[in-house]
Amino acid sequence: MPRTESTLIPEVAGTLVWVSPSLTAGSFFESGKLLLKIDPREYELAVISARGAVAGQKLRLEWEKQEADVARQEWEKLGKGTPTNLALRKPQVAEAEAALASATAALERAKLNLEKTKIYAPYAGRVRTESVDRGQFVTRGTPIARVYAVDYAEVRLPIPDQDAAFLRLPLHYRGEKTSASGPSVTLKAKFAGREYRWRGRIVRTEGEIDAKSRMIHAVAQVKNPYGRGGQTGRPPLAVGMFVEAEIQGRAVRDVVVLPRTAFRTEDTVLVVDDEARLHFRQVEVLQRDREQVVVTAGLENGERICISPMDTPVENMRVRISSSGTASDPPDNATGNSTGLSEEKG
Repeated sequence: MPRTESTLIPEVAGTLVWVSPSLTAGSFFESGKLLLKIDPREYELAVISARGAVAGQKLRLEWEKQEADVARQEWEKLGKGTPTNLALRKPQVAEAEAALASATAALERAKLNLEKTKIYAPYAGRVRTESVDRGQFVTRGTPIARVYAVDYAEVRLPIPDQDAAFLRLPLHYRGEKTSASGPSVTLKAKFAGREYRWRGRIVRTEGEIDAKSRMIHAVAQVKNPYGRGGQTGRPPLAVGMFVEAEIQGRAVRDVVVLPRTAFRTEDTVLVVDDEARLHFRQVEVLQRDREQVVVTAGLENGERICISPMDTPVENMRVRISSSGTASDPPDNATGNSTGLSEEKG
């Protein structure tokens, strides 16, 4: 989806006398480009009329100021006591000043309406839909086109709550600046039988968690989605395209990766000691998938873990381990395989 999308709506009514060739569905346009022009004649006449009104009010104000000066001089010669505001014509001057301010405001409004007969592109973008053409009469407030910016594209990515622990998502707190941008994202999509990729980054998380699915929605942003990006034949990352996203997870160090067969319960494994005896060990699990489990604590480097399925393992049971790392029948008739501890750095 686009980062910015807008509906073009005229603020004045009139007949369209010019429509840009760029204002067609799917066309691109640059920031500040003239897209539409409404017949300006009526609004030009309104400006001329408003200028005449301003000139008349300026003349009236000058007249009232002269009358006020004459009234003040006459009072100084013939009057007694303190003159009233009305005797000095102060209300008349104030009313003339207010009338001039009102006429000036009307002139500015007429100029503004004249400017609004031309509609310019608010940003570099693309036309999604348009519904007008030259010669059509448009009214104020009627939508005429839907456009969106092409500087960035955004992809809304639903993330399960349990997977949020593996990502450095940007969080928002009241009264604080937004944290640094999040992890990088690789977007993949197939077009004409070939797979193409785009690079982006998580820029924010949405303000709500889905009450039904408990999903956190992160928003990935891709710069210049309609550029080739150095890939020959790569299509634009067009609005509405379905993509698959790979989000870079946070780095976890000093962890142990075990096969799922090593686990007897959700967080319990069997450790084989130096005397070939089994011991139940509870561990801390960071992540699990269909084949592997990542353990963060509870095991030491060099320990051996039993990965063979066993019906009734017992604490301190002895097993016999062959040189190949597999267990043969132990003396107490228990069977099982064990393997050395595997560890992944990074």
